[in-house]
Amino acid sequence: MNVLVVGANGQVARHTLTKLSEKGYRPIAMIRDEEQANELKQLGAVETMVGDLEQNIDHLFTIHQIDAVVFAAGSGGHTGADKTILIDLWGAIKVIDTAEKYGVKRFVMLSSMGTVDPDKSDRIRHYLVAKKLADEHLMRSSLTYTIVRPGSLVNEPAQGKIKLEEEIKVRDNTITREDVAIVLADVIERENTFGQTFEILNGDTVIQNALDNV
Repeated sequence: MNVLVVGANGQVARHTLTKLSEKGYRPIAMIRDEEQANELKQLGAVETMVGDLEQNIDHLFTIHQIDAVVFAAGSGGHTGADKTILIDLWGAIKVIDTAEKYGVKRFVMLSSMGTVDPDKSDRIRHYLVAKKLADEHLMRSSLTYTIVRPGSLVNEPAQGKIKLEEEIKVRDNTITREDVAIVLADVIERENTFGQTFEILNGDTVIQNALDNV
C-alpha cells in the first residue's frame, strides 16, 4: 500500500515514515526541499516528491497510485496566523479535495488536542481554529478518515502506552512524538478507527489495546 505522508520532514512525520515502513507499507514522502530526500529515505521513505501546499499538488497523486494519506504538515510555531491559514487550513483542505479527486479512499489527519473548543485557548486559538475547520472539512468529505488529536508533544523515546478518549478532560500528561507516529501508522487499516476522532496522551494502556477499544 502506497501511503503519502504530507509534511514528511516534520518531527512526528519523520517517525511516521519509519513506523509505516516497519509495518510493511510503502511511505511516499512529500517534501518542500529536494535536499531532504536522502535523509528521509534512510528513515523509511521509498520515494520522495517535492511539493508545496501553497501551489498545485496534483502531481503528488498522479506520479504514483496513492492508497492512503497521512496529513502531518504544519506551519510551525514560529510563523504567523497567515501561514497557519495557508498550511494548516487551506493546505489541508487542498490535500483532502485532491485526494478525493484522484480516488484515494483512506485519510489519516494529524490534528491537535483543543480543537473541540478553540475559544478555551488564547495563545494558539488561530491554530486550533484552523485545525478544527480542516478536521470538519475532512469529516464532510467522502474519504474514510481517522482524526488523531495529540496533546503537548515531547521528544522522548516512545513509551508504548497512551490514554485515548474522544475528549480528554484531565490533561495531566504529554505524549512523545514517536508514540503519536505509532498511532498514525497503526490506524491505517484498523476498521474500527474509520470515521473516528480521538485525543491521545501518554497513559497506562498499551497503544494497540487502546486502539482496539476505539
